[in-house]
Parts: sequence; C-alpha cells; structure tokens
Amino acid sequence: MERTLVGYDRLRDYMAEMLKAGLGYPDATARVASEALVEADARGHASHGVARIKMYHEELIDGLNDPGATPEVVRETPVSIVIDGNRAPGFAASRLAMDRTMAKAAEHGTCMTVVRNSCHFGMAGYWAEQAADEGMMGVALTNTLRAGIPLFGRERLLGTNPICVAVPAGRLPHFMLDMATTTVALGKIEVAARRGGVMPVGWAVDEGGADTVDAVRAAEINRLDKSPYGGQLYLGGAKEELGGHKGYGLGLLVELLTAGLSLGTPTYDTYVGSCGICHYFQATRLDLFGDPGEIKAHVASILDRIRSSPAAEGRDRIYIHGEKEFERRRKSLEEGVYLDPATWERLDEYAGLFGMDRLQP
Repeated sequence: MERTLVGYDRLRDYMAEMLKAGLGYPDATARVASEALVEADARGHASHGVARIKMYHEELIDGLNDPGATPEVVRETPVSIVIDGNRAPGFAASRLAMDRTMAKAAEHGTCMTVVRNSCHFGMAGYWAEQAADEGMMGVALTNTLRAGIPLFGRERLLGTNPICVAVPAGRLPHFMLDMATTTVALGKIEVAARRGGVMPVGWAVDEGGADTVDAVRAAEINRLDKSPYGGQLYLGGAKEELGGHKGYGLGLLVELLTAGLSLGTPTYDTYVGSCGICHYFQATRLDLFGDPGEIKAHVASILDRIRSSPAAEGRDRIYIHGEKEFERRRKSLEEGVYLDPATWERLDEYAGLFGMDRLQP
C-alpha cells in the first residue's frame, strides 16, 4: 500500500532521531529542528519540510556547519542583540535568538536581534509565530544561498530572502504573512523537480535570461552553482511594468537588515567555507501602542471585514494570510501529515544511510 500519511508526533520524533543519529545534532537542537521541519509539512509547505534532511546532510559533508557548535551573544543592549552562530545549525542560533528576543521584549517593550554565521533555519513563520503566541508582534527575516537576480541584472547575487510578520488578533489564526521576496521559495522549485521536473513560467530564467519551466535545471543552477548566471526572479518579474523593482527592493531590504546590520556574510558569499547565513528577529509588545485587548479586537475587525467581503467569480472565499496553513495544520494533527512519494523515498534513503528503521505510516 502506498504510504501517504504519518502521525505528527511520530514524524517529529523520527526526525529528531535521524538528526541525532545521522548528523550528530545535540538533543536540544534536534528537537527544535524536527519540530520546525514537521510544522512545515503539516502546514502544506513541503519546500521547508522533512525532505530538507538532504540539504542538512550535504552541508555537514561539505564542512559548512558544525552541529556541536554553540551560538553566542556578542553584543547587546536592553532592546537589541547580536549573535554569532559560530557555524552551528540555524535552528540552534534561532532558538537562542528568539528566546532572548522575547525575554527582552517582555521586559523592555521590544527587541531587535541579528544573527550572523548561521545556517538555514527552516520556515520563517515557525519563529515569528512564537512571538504572536505570546501576544506580541513577531518578525523573522533571513538571507539565503544565491538564488535571485537583481532587476535588469544577469548574475545571482541575492537570496530568496523571505519576510515573515505575525500579528496577534486575539484568536487563532494570527495574521501571518510569510513570503519569499522571489516569486517562490527555492524549495518550491526543488519540490517541482522531485515531483516531475516542470514548474510554471515566471519562476526562474536560464543562464541566457530566457524563461524556463525546467525545474530540475533551475534547481541545479542554484544548488551546484555551475554558473553565476540564471536563477530566480523577484516578485513582479523581470520588468518594472508589473513591479519587478518592488520585489527586488524587498529582497535587498532583507539583505541589509540581516547581513548588513549583523556585519555578516552577504548572500553572494554564502556557502563558501561555511553557510554564513544571517537572520533578523523582532518581538514587540502591543501595549506600546495602547490597550492590547483593544488592539487585538481592532485587528480582528479589520481582518473580518476583508474576509467577509464578496469573493470573485469562481472563488469560494477570501483568505487572510496564515489561514490556509492553520487549517491544513489542524487537519494534519487530526488525520496525519501528508508526505509525497518523493519525500518517503528520501527518508527511506537516509534511514538506510544512517542505519535506522524505515518510517512507517
């Protein structure tokens, strides 16, 4: 029988063991990493889910990170922190960052934290949502490997550079905008490559600058870095007429808030000797602006007005950012987390490599 669903807790525990047995992650890092990965799959974002084990294993083999390293605070004020990840997995650096950021925000109202010398931290929403769960506004940004082409350029110099902002509304789900500044996250191109190799026009261009639907080749350009040319387009595409300069500007803004403020590695130099990824986190108490209950109720009323407005012909409803993921997660907790056949095959491959039993549905 084809395997499709697996229980949330079973998958989370299995991935924690895989990260410890195969990659040498300390228990605490393995636990937070496994939860972040399973949360992505549970919400329908396979691009940031358990299939990432391949990427993390390759980083380890290539000597790009040190699973046993300890991130450390190198500078701080009452409302800011600078953390050096010391080449540890991004989950370890981000766990320290969010814990310290929320603690300072709870005491002083807000805190902004930058991290340098880190690695991939999973789904940005996993981190920003933690502040919203505590009644605060949360922000999580990161630069990435080289993936995006500046408007009117040819060379990949920036990343997919996602932005996530979570705002509590007094009830679940929070408003949570979690988006790549490129048309899609690189992981979605990798998923398309695993599932058949075809992607929509407008996601990426080849080395000559022409549109391509070849997801396999687009993924190879980014991961293998055979050429500095070709890669992903920013929101709005390759021209100004549809706002390509805006998507490119958002990607560059994330670059400056992460690598710039942290004195860290710019995207065009990441994955050279180490991952070198940089992050930005922020948590802010709502009472800086007024009564938190009134603010949440007002936020909820704005969202309700938009949600209840007439849907376009052929559409059943209007979604608020974070709703689809919230509903998918609830279904996953009830029925099991869906993993596509390619992901099951990948987990089987690494179970064999690491001497583990295969995961059962």
